[in-house]
Amino acid sequence: MKLGAIVPRAVAASIVRPWITLLIALVVAAGALLFTASHFAMTTDTAELISPDVDWRQHERAMDDAFPQLRDAMVVVIDGKTPELAEDGAAKLAAKFAADPKHFRAVRRPDGGEFFAREGLLFGSEAEVRQTIAALVKAQPLLGPLAADPSLRGVAGAVTTMLDGVDAGQASLADIRAPMRALAEATDSSLAGEPIFFSWQALFAAGGSSLAAPTRRLILVRPVLDYGSLMPGENASAAVHATAKALGLNEAHGVTVRLTGDVPLSDEEFATLQDNIGLVACVMLAAMLLTLWLATRSVKLVAAIIATIVIGLIATLAAGLMAVGRLNLISIAFIPLFVGLGVDFGVQICVRFNAEQAEGASLGEALQRAAAALGVPLLLAAGAVFLGFGAFLPTAYIGIAELGVIAGIGMVIALAFSVTLLPALVMLLRPGAPHREVGFAAMAPVDCWLERRRRTVLWAFAASMALSIALLPWVTFDFNPLDLRDPASPAMRTLTDLTRDPDRTPNTIGVLAPDKATASALAKRLSALPEVKQVVSLDSFVPEDQPPKLAAISDAALLLDVTINPFDIAPAPDDAARVQALTALSTRLAQAASAHPGPGASEARALSAAFGRLARGKAEQRAKVEAMLAQPLGTMLDQIRGLLQAEPVTLASLPADMARDWRTPDGRYRLEVFPSGDANDNAVMKRFRAAVGTVTPNVSGLPVATQAAAATIAGAFVQAGVIAFVLVSLLLFAVLRDVREVAFTLAPVILSIFLTLGTCVVIGQPINFANIIALPLLFGVGVAFHIYFVMAWRGGATDLLQSSLARAVLFSALATGTAFGSLWLSHHPGTASMGKILMISLAWTLVCALIFEPALLGPPAKRR
Repeated sequence: MKLGAIVPRAVAASIVRPWITLLIALVVAAGALLFTASHFAMTTDTAELISPDVDWRQHERAMDDAFPQLRDAMVVVIDGKTPELAEDGAAKLAAKFAADPKHFRAVRRPDGGEFFAREGLLFGSEAEVRQTIAALVKAQPLLGPLAADPSLRGVAGAVTTMLDGVDAGQASLADIRAPMRALAEATDSSLAGEPIFFSWQALFAAGGSSLAAPTRRLILVRPVLDYGSLMPGENASAAVHATAKALGLNEAHGVTVRLTGDVPLSDEEFATLQDNIGLVACVMLAAMLLTLWLATRSVKLVAAIIATIVIGLIATLAAGLMAVGRLNLISIAFIPLFVGLGVDFGVQICVRFNAEQAEGASLGEALQRAAAALGVPLLLAAGAVFLGFGAFLPTAYIGIAELGVIAGIGMVIALAFSVTLLPALVMLLRPGAPHREVGFAAMAPVDCWLERRRRTVLWAFAASMALSIALLPWVTFDFNPLDLRDPASPAMRTLTDLTRDPDRTPNTIGVLAPDKATASALAKRLSALPEVKQVVSLDSFVPEDQPPKLAAISDAALLLDVTINPFDIAPAPDDAARVQALTALSTRLAQAASAHPGPGASEARALSAAFGRLARGKAEQRAKVEAMLAQPLGTMLDQIRGLLQAEPVTLASLPADMARDWRTPDGRYRLEVFPSGDANDNAVMKRFRAAVGTVTPNVSGLPVATQAAAATIAGAFVQAGVIAFVLVSLLLFAVLRDVREVAFTLAPVILSIFLTLGTCVVIGQPINFANIIALPLLFGVGVAFHIYFVMAWRGGATDLLQSSLARAVLFSALATGTAFGSLWLSHHPGTASMGKILMISLAWTLVCALIFEPALLGPPAKRR
């Protein structure tokens, strides 16, 4: 069978038996729906967009396999207004998570827990340890009464004890001005109704001592994932928020609990894709219906095209799932792709059908004439799109390769239904003949102008192409997968916040060493790099210079034991006892300020006034101040008790779960390398990754994945571009048998690609993981549009812009543009940028098809 006879024969068979054709199509759609309902799956994991066989993905997989407990992580970030609130919140949450095996498989505190509570002081320098101990000894007169009576009465007693020391000449008011100032400010704020969160640790911390604890704590959990759900970690995330709410960990109580990590980010990715999907679909449908009606001026033809597209889309979805197993963030774009290109086939057939009817042909005869005229162009258009996307199959860019598989299948299905189901529906619906000319008669002056000014038009496009090529060095490629996510989503905001934290940034590089000796050597070499801030390994958890530190801590423990572990703890006072203690202290402070003028006197008077007002206030005000002071006091005392119980730390004494995070059972070691400088600066991260790569190629982590992915994708597009260009050129030459006509078809496509990239530079739109699919799509669609004109010109057609073909191409481009452009409305940044670039590329494709192509073709050539 000749190539040009395939489409006419399919159309002829369908219009003879339209009911049977429709029934077969419905059976296929029903089967496809049943299969899709039971096999639908989608992944939002951007890591799966790249082949696992490339070098950097192999290193990444090796690290994941060696330390599987670090995968599927959920990071709970606890920020407190004070160190005590952060630690107390983290401890309570970790305990609750550990007791909830329904939602959490493992719970770890990388910066807290029993080990760091006991050994944390050893990780400071010897000078810092002695500084901390000195601060505790200096605070002993205040700590003792507070430990024995953790109440407002105890606070008053502690200040009274310090005043006794001042009166005895053992200290001065200047020595205790800090606690007096802090207590006065906290009391005044509480009485004024302002939210106030008091910190004893901040009060006792001496400079940069270890008592200056952080106000941020982390919990790493491995959630129980529901793989039957499109958001597997949704239940675990809900459990985190529910637990925090039940514990009262919220802004009102000075604590915020946030989530980030692989699981929450992936779940929010899909939630963002779902967000406003109804609006996107409605806009797409409304614009599509309007465009189709303007193209055909027939409600029945519009209904036939839409029905064909819907049934074809259902069949393509099922066939795609059969072929690739599940959809990804790129392959999901087959939906607008299929709709846009499926509409092209339908518009071409229906507009030509209208033109034949306008010339007096009957219903069936008009369909057969349209099929005869469009048979070869439709096959070439479908073939060009198929090859354009199929060229990615040999590349490492799996995301677009899978899209190519589905799109290729979709083109076969779209063409098959367009030449079978669509004609059958037209026969059944029997639309009337058009009442006006199908072409664009008003475009006659433009045709004449293009003929007269052909050279001018060609030179103008040549200049625009030269300018676009000149702008290419400024095209921005942003292949950071995080930039495809919604920056306003909670998990993404939390991750961005963590990235700014130099001690907790996720922009670190992981190194897998085969043994301890290699790990130690690598750590030493990496630490010497100026681009590296620090290298963390298992050895990092064995403090240096332990003997003098332990000796100092042991001496402090003996000295402070009775102070922080009193034999008797006073019962909670009643309100009368509080009033009595506050009144007495207020008087004593006023006397001390008068007796000892100079530094500290103003603080004494301020605290005297504050405690006096509190004593005269309401009982609930005193209870509130007591809670504000007593609650953080218990947390701080527990931490001091823990730090003073420090013991020698060796590799053998490290907790088993901590050691497993850094050493595998077979003796391999993990190193974590932190960057020096701003971890949010791409230039800094590029130098960081390059520097680490000079020491060892066995690296993984976010900086590696981000930069290596860019190189992988760029290489994939160069490779696929060459393959697609060669295959499509061979296809066109096999059919056209004329090198010049092949050039006439491909030149406008190349021009539109350069114009699209130049426009991206002008508007500041970077090319990313998602929107880069516009380039192969532009190649396929461009060839499809231009081949229609080349085939018509080849057949001797003149005045191309006045013809029904121009109408079909115009409205087909508009329909395709509305299908793709509606993605611009998506709240998902990657999807929105995809719609934006596709609209720009289609606009240039249309300009090149309607203006550059006719000027390039010129008068029809004489055929043999």
